[in-house]
Amino acid sequence: MAALKYSRQREAIKNYLEGRTDHPTADMVYMAIREIYPNISLGTVYRNLTLLAKQGEISKISCGENSDRFDARTDPHYHFICESCGQVEDLPTMNMQMVNEWARKHYDGEIAGHQLYFYGKCRKCKEEEKY
Repeated sequence: MAALKYSRQREAIKNYLEGRTDHPTADMVYMAIREIYPNISLGTVYRNLTLLAKQGEISKISCGENSDRFDARTDPHYHFICESCGQVEDLPTMNMQMVNEWARKHYDGEIAGHQLYFYGKCRKCKEEEKY
């Protein structure tokens, strides 16, 4: 793949994500980057997020019916997605190689990796449910 021309806006998007642990949506990224670059379009933010994810510089988390979320962490890790509020949280790292090995043992094709999402209610939504 050819080297990309440097983009201050793309760099700002990447830096914004690196400072976050809440896995923001593209709209959240857009609102934050607009404060730095008032003339940036939502389309530019979407294109840059897609490009960064395609290059492996960020992770794109598909949340089903909810908006996609973005994560600066590209190391293998799992996520919890709240079915009530849509919040995405990192889960503690575990031995993911074991899952890859199990899959390779039971599938005769070529497995490059995996993604696994846990669903349910986050602590906040669970607490609100009590009242």
